[in-house]
Amino acid sequence: MSEWTDGYVADIGYTFGYYTELNPLRVRLAFLHSGLAVPEIRTACELGFGQGVSVNMHAAASTAQWHGNDFNPSQAAFAQELASVAGTNAQLTDASFAELVARDDLPKFDYIGLHGIWSWINDENRATIVEFIRRQLNVGGVVYISYNTLPGWAPFAPVRHLLNLHAETMGSAGQGSVGRIDSAFAFADKLLAANPLYARANPNIVERFKGVKGHTKNYVAHEYFNRDWQPMHFSTLAEKLESVKLQFACSAHYLDHVEPIHFTPEQSQLLAEIKDVTLKETARDFLGSQYFRRDYWAKGVRRLDPLERWEALRAQKVVLIKYRPEVALKVSGALGEVALNEAVYNPLLDLLADHKPRSLGQIEQAMKEFNIGMAQVLQAVMLLAGAGHLQSIQEADAIAKVRKNTDKFNLELMKRARGNGDVQHLVSPLTGGGVPVQRFYQLFLMAIGQGKRQPAEWAQFVWQVLASQGQSIVKEGKTLATPEENQQELLVQATDFEKKHLPILKALMIAA
Repeated sequence: MSEWTDGYVADIGYTFGYYTELNPLRVRLAFLHSGLAVPEIRTACELGFGQGVSVNMHAAASTAQWHGNDFNPSQAAFAQELASVAGTNAQLTDASFAELVARDDLPKFDYIGLHGIWSWINDENRATIVEFIRRQLNVGGVVYISYNTLPGWAPFAPVRHLLNLHAETMGSAGQGSVGRIDSAFAFADKLLAANPLYARANPNIVERFKGVKGHTKNYVAHEYFNRDWQPMHFSTLAEKLESVKLQFACSAHYLDHVEPIHFTPEQSQLLAEIKDVTLKETARDFLGSQYFRRDYWAKGVRRLDPLERWEALRAQKVVLIKYRPEVALKVSGALGEVALNEAVYNPLLDLLADHKPRSLGQIEQAMKEFNIGMAQVLQAVMLLAGAGHLQSIQEADAIAKVRKNTDKFNLELMKRARGNGDVQHLVSPLTGGGVPVQRFYQLFLMAIGQGKRQPAEWAQFVWQVLASQGQSIVKEGKTLATPEENQQELLVQATDFEKKHLPILKALMIAA
């Protein structure tokens, strides 16, 4: 493998996914829920941005000046192309971490985000990232970092080791990453079929391996087949980040903020008795067998007094981004699936069903007739946002400033959707980030933008796009054979889109 890759998979690109936790706007609700002062984010940077979907969406939908870096030149080129289309002036480069930290022309950042990359690089590069944070993060600034965590990864780590060892020793350079992955999977299947004692001692291993095989090869290559791969205890990361004056602020995963879905009363009481933050978080991971953490760290954590906190929370605005009848009243935590209280969630969701932004204070006032207080409103918002049903809203002046960029960026993604479904999100100026919008829905929006008003016209437009490329729809595992079958299915989807999704996309300022 060539030297510039540093053992990182480079012959197969990373996924085109969007990662909402990288959206700096999410910091506000998490910090306020934890009683922390929220920093103003004027400059931001994403390290290891992959294909650049997230960094470009956040650059298009925020007023912050964005920088980003990914060592893979192919991915950086794609990201730069997207940035050029949106006109965001995002500065996206393909430097190594060592080259990046040596630069003297970068601004100080209020926000630095890393998704996953921490777990896939060697100790030298981790140290370089820590040095970058020391040099480039402003006082009061926030670092978002997600990483594979112990003890949750401990049982599966030997399987990952076997997969990677097989790829290194039995694979050939000519196979490429995909060929080596397929061979390693076949080997692991045979090994697990032999009923090894390790699998019997760790009965979840087989099901977890099946889950791994269900991911795309792009994801699997980067998650499991890099030379360097290190899940880490929270305490180990804390030691590294505290050396550059970072303090743990709170989890970036909203569901983590609601303890009853993760811990029994006895477990919560045990955690409450632990005063040391590092020990407490490490114990949380042990109780919940945590295998992936998403955390905020800050260079100077300032606590709000109760009055400041509640005033700021009541001013925070949210919007429902899902079709109300399809919002399931359940969430999953460490304790399993938890049913939500219908007496609380139904009236709250009914209020938000028109997809108009409302502040938590407005929700609180509306919920008084149902005897639902502010504490219940806040918990409901955290759970619904954590489940992906709600998103926070940015300030009105920011929305107005970014609308032109988000429109251009979304149009470019719609054009790309004619050829593939790689990017399954569009960006909202309202929420400052991405919203799930699958390929055909993007093409329906493109048809609307061309003046087509009826679902039948949208369906016909999409069918013309597909037919011109010899593509057909796959429904329930079966490829639809005739033009009539394809057009009928598209009409069904277009009609469903008009009823359920178009009103939401209009409210989010994605559709005109």
